[in-house]
Amino acid sequence: MNTQMTPRVKEILGYYDGASPGELSNLARLMLNGRLGGTGRLVILPVDQGFEHGPARSFAPNPLGYDPHYHFEFGVEAGCNAYAAPLGFLEAGAAAFAGQIPLILKLNNNESLFATKDPNSAITGSVRDALRLGCCGIGYTIYPGSSNAQTMYQHLREIAQEAKSYGLAVVVWSYPRGAGLSKEGETAIDVSAYAAQIAAQLGAHIVKVKVPSDHIEQSAAKKVYESEKVPISTPADRIRHVVQSTFNGRRIVIFSGGAKGEDKKIFDECRAIRDGGGFGSIIGRNSFQRQKPEALEFMSTVMKIYSGELS
Repeated sequence: MNTQMTPRVKEILGYYDGASPGELSNLARLMLNGRLGGTGRLVILPVDQGFEHGPARSFAPNPLGYDPHYHFEFGVEAGCNAYAAPLGFLEAGAAAFAGQIPLILKLNNNESLFATKDPNSAITGSVRDALRLGCCGIGYTIYPGSSNAQTMYQHLREIAQEAKSYGLAVVVWSYPRGAGLSKEGETAIDVSAYAAQIAAQLGAHIVKVKVPSDHIEQSAAKKVYESEKVPISTPADRIRHVVQSTFNGRRIVIFSGGAKGEDKKIFDECRAIRDGGGFGSIIGRNSFQRQKPEALEFMSTVMKIYSGELS
C-alpha cells in the first residue's frame, strides 16, 4: 500500500466538501492501495455474482472461485484498490486477510431465480456488519427506472446516512432497469448519465455505472442532446459526459466490466474511461472467471492502461 498522500488524491478528497475525517480517510485508503495507489485511478474487484447469478454461472469457468479465500488472494496479488462482496464471502475471509486489502460490504443483493422487469433487492447486510469486518465502505445497488426504485432510494438514503456517521465510504451501483426501458436503453447515454446523477444526488462517494452506448432512450432528452450538440459520438465522449453528469467530476465514477468478453473490447473500454476522465473500473467476471495466471496478466494490462504505461 502506498501510504504517502499524493497531490492527485488530495485533490480528489477536496471534492467532498463537508465530508467527515473518517469518510475522507476511508476514501484515501481506497485510493492509496494497490498498484494504482496514489494515481487517483481505481480498479476494484467485485464478487457478488454468486448471489446475483448463481454459483455455477459465476464460478464453474474457474472452480477456484467457489472458495471465498481465492478472491481475497486474487485481489491482493492483482494489486486491486479494494474487494467488494456480500456478507457471506467477506465473513469467510476477512479475519484471515485482515489489513491486506480494503473491503467494501455489499449491503443489498438480488437473485435471478425470480425474473422481473422491475427488479428490487433485499437488504442482506448492515453498517454494523461492515464495521465488524473492518470495511472501509459499504456498497448498495439501485435500479433507476424500476417501479421499486423509490423504495430503494429511501433505503439507500437511510443506510448512507448511517454509514457516513461512522466514517464509512458509500459506493452505489446504479443500474437502470425497468418495464419502461428497452434493453438497449439500459446502457443508453442519456439513461447512464441520469443514473450516475441520481446516485450522486443520493449521497454516493463513489458511483458505479455501466459503460454507455451512443443510443438515446428518452425522446425529451434526445431533443436536448441534438439542440445543444452534446458530444457523444466516441466512447471517450460518452464517458466524459457521464463524468460531467456526476457533479462535473466531483464524485468518483467507475465503470462496470460486465460479463466476460474479449480482451480487446475490455481494454478499449478502459482506454475510453481513462481518456474520458473516468476514475477506473470495477471488474469481476472478466477477472475471476479466468485461470489465475491469465487473470493476473489481464488485470496487469488494465492497470497499465490506467497508469499510462500502455497507450
